[in-house]
Amino acid sequence: VPAAWQRPYLNVFKHFRVEEWKRSAREGDVATFTDVRLKGTVYRIRGSIPGSSYLQLPRTGTQSLGLTGRYLYLLFRPMPRKHFVVHLDVTTEEKQVVRISFSSLFKEFKSTATWLQFPFVCGAAEGSARAPRHELVGDAPTDVRWTCLVLDLRSILSLYLNRHYSHLKSIKLCSSLLVKNLCTSDLVFDPGVTFSEARQAELACRGVVPMPREMAFPVPKGEKWHDLYDYIRFPSEGPKGPKDSIQKSCPGPAAAPEDPVQRQPVALTSAVRDRLSLIQQITSPKAVSASWRR
Repeated sequence: VPAAWQRPYLNVFKHFRVEEWKRSAREGDVATFTDVRLKGTVYRIRGSIPGSSYLQLPRTGTQSLGLTGRYLYLLFRPMPRKHFVVHLDVTTEEKQVVRISFSSLFKEFKSTATWLQFPFVCGAAEGSARAPRHELVGDAPTDVRWTCLVLDLRSILSLYLNRHYSHLKSIKLCSSLLVKNLCTSDLVFDPGVTFSEARQAELACRGVVPMPREMAFPVPKGEKWHDLYDYIRFPSEGPKGPKDSIQKSCPGPAAAPEDPVQRQPVALTSAVRDRLSLIQQITSPKAVSASWRR
């Protein structure tokens, strides 16, 4: 159960005052700039070698963030024609530290008892030419979009290592990528729903929660969120086994088996379906060695 100061969500960059660099660390080419489109500060991490430039929370490896929220939200954009790496160190209830990494450099899913490596497939903007299946893994396309990535840390440890999640220990964002913010929560936010829409449709009773305003990407009047940005939730598996696709609208919180949340299927473009299908193939829990499940 998260501490009161982490509810209903925690704005990680704001809480730890990343811009002061007292509780965080940076190495290499890490800078901030004001993004006109996003109407706010963005952190730019770039370098020819991913490990040479990074932003790290907390400042040293002996410290711990102690963030207990089930979901980690990363608002970021891979740099076009570049690779990036993100490392998350999480602690299990058994006091074991497990590193969860995802990168456009990884060609396939790999795992050990203390390290999970997931390939990240960078998607192109809607309407662009479809890439051949084998080219979906690799550096980001020129028109790669800002993305809201939602990682279910509890499910990742449970599915792939049969471990119980305790808390997020550290975060290391390596080049090359732009990052707007990070947040943790036990709630599943739907960035495509506004607060007024949620109130009018009484979506809260269905478990649909709008993205907090300070964490949201701006949407110009008359535009739709999903036409401008990407939403990826991982893993897509729910309490009753693997799902066919990641929900892009009204995802709803993970429901308990005895009280399933009804979700509306959403039509996905062929490019998105291809990307999600490939992600599911190369990150299937079946690929994990049985020895780590004992």
